[in-house]
Amino acid sequence: MWELVKAGGWLMTPIVVCSVLALVIIIERSHTLQFNKVAPSRLRDQLITRLRENGDIGRTQLMNVKEKTALGDILATGLLYRQYGLESMTMHMQNRASVQVHQLEKNINMLGTIGAIAPLLGLLGTVLGIISSFLAITDGAMQDPTMLAAGVSQALITTAAGMIVAIPALVAYRYFQRRIIDINAQFETQAGLMIQELYDYHLLASTQSSTSSSRTSIEDSIVQERSFGGLDSGKTSIAAV
Repeated sequence: MWELVKAGGWLMTPIVVCSVLALVIIIERSHTLQFNKVAPSRLRDQLITRLRENGDIGRTQLMNVKEKTALGDILATGLLYRQYGLESMTMHMQNRASVQVHQLEKNINMLGTIGAIAPLLGLLGTVLGIISSFLAITDGAMQDPTMLAAGVSQALITTAAGMIVAIPALVAYRYFQRRIIDINAQFETQAGLMIQELYDYHLLASTQSSTSSSRTSIEDSIVQERSFGGLDSGKTSIAAV
């Protein structure tokens, strides 16, 4: 292997560096972009169940949820701001989702850049190898074929090395991009379901206030009807007298 690197010339150094960086990014992102680590499936149900049973979740518990997973950060942020109404809650959840998606995209662009640069480095090595072969011909390589073979081997090795690095990098880049899109869709789905459940179970401040106000208005109307009924009966008794 080392002999091939040496035969490829100085351009093999950046190609090897790109391969090491691509391998590190692929391993790190594969470990990070797992659904059970980013968006646990039962997290929303657990939060809603605890909220329905206890009526509220302590700030310390919500902060612990925020620090564990990306989805927990989004949902816990919404619960922290639910007392300010649906609009404030939704806005803060969207902000945290943008931050989390940006964190998930860490080093993904670097992987795409490596996939684009590696073939160009191999192509540059090919051109330089062919140039060195023609220069060797002018220097009498027809009598010494080894001088001509050095340039040809450099051209072939660098081209092959660039392709070997670029193909896995581009495949991983596209895969991680799609994985982030799926995770973002999961964020939106879970946040929307939590808001709907909070609304259905009257756990939002707006729904609680609207429910209490509607009850108050109904009670006021009943009182008014009773008072009007009392007045009408009083008028009837007076008229009868």
